[in-house]
Amino acid sequence: MRWNVAVCGLMGLLAQSATAITMDIDDTQSVKDAAATIAYGMLKYYTGNNTGDTPGNLPDPYYWWEAGAMFGAMVDYWWITGDTSYVEVTTQAIVHQAGDARDFNPANQSRTSSNDDVGFWTITAMMAAEDAFPDPPEDQPQWLALVQAVFNQMASRWDDLNCGGGLRWAINDFQTGKDYKNSISNGIFFNLGARLARFTGNSSYGEWASRTWDWERSINLITDEYDVKDGAHFDVTTHVCRNDSGPHVWSYNIGVFLQGAAFMYNVSTGAEQETWKTRVDGLLGAVEAKFLTNDTKIIKEWYCESGFSDRGHPYQCNIDQQTFKGYLLRWLSSTSQVAPYTYERINPWIRATAAAAVATCTGPVGAAAPQVDSGGIQPGFKGIDGTACGFKWTQTFDGWAGVGAQMNALSAVMYTLTHKGVGKAAKGPVTTAQGGTSKGDPGAGVTDPASRGGLAALKPITMADRVGAGIVTAILAISIVGGSVFLTI
Repeated sequence: MRWNVAVCGLMGLLAQSATAITMDIDDTQSVKDAAATIAYGMLKYYTGNNTGDTPGNLPDPYYWWEAGAMFGAMVDYWWITGDTSYVEVTTQAIVHQAGDARDFNPANQSRTSSNDDVGFWTITAMMAAEDAFPDPPEDQPQWLALVQAVFNQMASRWDDLNCGGGLRWAINDFQTGKDYKNSISNGIFFNLGARLARFTGNSSYGEWASRTWDWERSINLITDEYDVKDGAHFDVTTHVCRNDSGPHVWSYNIGVFLQGAAFMYNVSTGAEQETWKTRVDGLLGAVEAKFLTNDTKIIKEWYCESGFSDRGHPYQCNIDQQTFKGYLLRWLSSTSQVAPYTYERINPWIRATAAAAVATCTGPVGAAAPQVDSGGIQPGFKGIDGTACGFKWTQTFDGWAGVGAQMNALSAVMYTLTHKGVGKAAKGPVTTAQGGTSKGDPGAGVTDPASRGGLAALKPITMADRVGAGIVTAILAISIVGGSVFLTI
């Protein structure tokens, strides 16, 4: 019999109200209790641990990539709260979806997944490495090696012929998106490069990150105002590129580049660090301009939640878009750790959002959000009655319950603890030189080095790299200001 979500993690829930979640944002245990209730409600949607189901899969209508993102939230949940209730099911899901080739290309997804789908599972593996999440047995896929495998494969797909660079949305030519270069696929590649540079000390990863940023800017997917456009189409015959995504600006596109830029800031020095600081600040300005309510600074999904949707009326975020602002919260929190000068700006946004989000968690069992694109509804909430979370945080529970609403609220609540010296998160993301245990394989994912295409072989770590990494490690310190914990260089 497989592990059952329903019977784990209940100890901290017994004292919770059956009518609502109450939380004192300045009381660590109260925040942990609220997070536990929300996490429990989220995992009740998961069926991959049921006999006959596939580990790592969410039921219809949820897509494969969203399951990967959900387990990323659970990795951070463990890291921040120390609650081990979901470690087994999380590990099982990630390892199973890694597939036989250990590159997040499992047989059940290989013909339909795109670069961004694979990328979200890979981000979860990167989080596991950085959080020092318990390593799988040695004969199973390892977190760092999984990330390196996917990164190498993404680099081999770099396409200079169309739009002068970048990754296509689609992996295969028969897929939708074969003629589209979207910011989230390229943002994930950028993000992973920046984080691998910090984790491994190998600057080649950072060079790929810089190349990706420069390409996004070159075709104005990252604008002078630091808006991040959704993507650009190209003609497969003439190779002419059209930046035609219109007003679509999503929180997760800005967020994935923000976190990556913060990591590049962290590993840089001198003028290069100042360049990345300017980019971090610019992206934060774009977040504040579009993705926060004007007065209360509560995070929102600007394009579809606030009445700007091309569907003709407001409040029409589809099942994917209902998850985006949770990732923004995740990446804002991380930014405030690896670029600690941003903490004073970011922390009030997270706190305001957490208070607003938890106030919506009053929904009943059975509550379900509509499926905007199909006209159906999502599966009904099965958590503790009176604790289903809503999607829109500027009002009371709106009925839009689902995996996205739970994951967003969980992120809002648990990331208020990041700087409170709680659990393993108090020390920030680890590296191979500073607390990391995950085993890597720089050549993973490439079976024929001669066919790497756009992938320039990662150079060996040089003495300069080692000295630089050593300096960063040596002067990495935990500074406590006003009870908050920061990573400083």
